[in-house]
Amino acid sequence: MKNKFLFLPLFLMCFAVNTFAQENIAIQDKYTAHNKGKFFVSWGGNRESYSKSDVTFRGKDYEFTVHDMSAHDKPKGWHVDYVNPSRMTIPQTNLKLGYFFSDHYSVTIGVDHMKYVMNQNQIANVTGYINNTGSQYDNTTYSNKPVDFSDETFLTYEHTDGLNYVNTEVSRFDDISKWFSLPNTDKVQINLTEGLGAGLLYPKTNTMLLGKERHDDFHVSGYGVSAKAGINVTFFKHFYIQGELKGGYINMQDIKTTASNEDSAFQDFFFLQRIIAFGGIFRI
Repeated sequence: MKNKFLFLPLFLMCFAVNTFAQENIAIQDKYTAHNKGKFFVSWGGNRESYSKSDVTFRGKDYEFTVHDMSAHDKPKGWHVDYVNPSRMTIPQTNLKLGYFFSDHYSVTIGVDHMKYVMNQNQIANVTGYINNTGSQYDNTTYSNKPVDFSDETFLTYEHTDGLNYVNTEVSRFDDISKWFSLPNTDKVQINLTEGLGAGLLYPKTNTMLLGKERHDDFHVSGYGVSAKAGINVTFFKHFYIQGELKGGYINMQDIKTTASNEDSAFQDFFFLQRIIAFGGIFRI
């Protein structure tokens, strides 16, 4: 009898170890248990907000700064253009391709296709001069003078095809499914993600300036840096929806405003994006 009592704890210990090992193997067998080596791609839409910005326009016979210019985005709303291959660049969109080089960290390349439109009905102070341009504004000096920009013959200014932020990001992912007591992450998994990014600005700037011919052309104009935080919900191992808040700083020192290489503009500002994207994740 004594030997039986000695055997019972040993049996219980072996049973517990075996059960734990089986549970551990089950966790390890899940596709979502590890991310290293996975690729992913996503496509989505965004809304943006912009800080006010001093924008300087310069050319052979003029140089003036519009102080505290305000601007807005140009949303499309829920629209079929987001999935129409021939019109996918018309809405405000986000394209991202990425790779997990560890279970928690990924690197991506992507394009944030934002839109930036000067508020036309604003009154902003202007400093500078305009001479010999052939416009009605010639021989004018501005000293922090209020100007009503609802007069479109002076200036219209937007990056609407678009304010293209071509960037790379490094992001961290953490599975928080246990916070919601989800029993099987291969069916539904919830992750938190945070990241930092940097890249180039390649806008297509649409401008009419001092009566000059409208100009609308792509041009590498500057750089940007950004940070983001979001939540990722993955379904059935391979499909996900991800919501992000992404903020950053944009500095563009060489913006094309007319067909002449003598004409340009520069500005810098902060932005905030709200993004919803749909994607897929897989191993090759």
